[in-house]
Amino acid sequence: MGELFGQEYICRQALNLYKTAELEGLVTQAAVGRHLRRVEAEQQSSNAYAVVLCEDDYPGWINAADWDALQPAEQPYQPVSLDRSAIAPRLPEAIAFTERAMAMPNTYLWGGTVGPNYDCSGLMQAAFASVGIRLPRDSYQQEAFTQPVAWDELTPGDLIFFGTPERTKHVALYLGQGDYIHSSGIDQGRNGIGIDSLSNLSHPVSAAYHQQLRRAGRVMTSYCSGGAL
Repeated sequence: MGELFGQEYICRQALNLYKTAELEGLVTQAAVGRHLRRVEAEQQSSNAYAVVLCEDDYPGWINAADWDALQPAEQPYQPVSLDRSAIAPRLPEAIAFTERAMAMPNTYLWGGTVGPNYDCSGLMQAAFASVGIRLPRDSYQQEAFTQPVAWDELTPGDLIFFGTPERTKHVALYLGQGDYIHSSGIDQGRNGIGIDSLSNLSHPVSAAYHQQLRRAGRVMTSYCSGGAL
């Protein structure tokens, strides 16, 4: 299989990517149509292959049994460059994506990006990808990718980041009127997608996340491989 290193493939079905060659720890998922390439790794395994997703540079391991779900890409992945004027009109449909996802039975899934179960940044990535806007994978990467926005300048479609003073650990999508939508874990009082508030803290989940607010960010462009993370 050595000749396959560097070759680009397209997913014919949704695939799981894991943290280790032992297929432990889901880290992300690849939706149908996503591009990936096989890469060399220090650790070799007959049960898993090291890959990188082309759209967001995300590394992981796929089950060797899933290799038949890939087909060689006739053309390499070509990122589409979008500026803010092209992104802004697409944001209402990205918001609608998250609302449709919330309407389906779902639970929080660490590493989930293809639904119905998402993690926080996976929901953001999937919602923006649904309208042709690429975001990097993890919440701290998404924070670094966005332009900081003052709280009194928030507009629907901006991202809101939560965590500790040292690092972002969670992300949500601003809906307007002080509300945001996100996928959160049971440790914060909910297990799945829901709507919370920046101003009305009567709900315990809203109150819990308010204590973890970091900053807001605006998506100004579509992520291209090699972008600053």
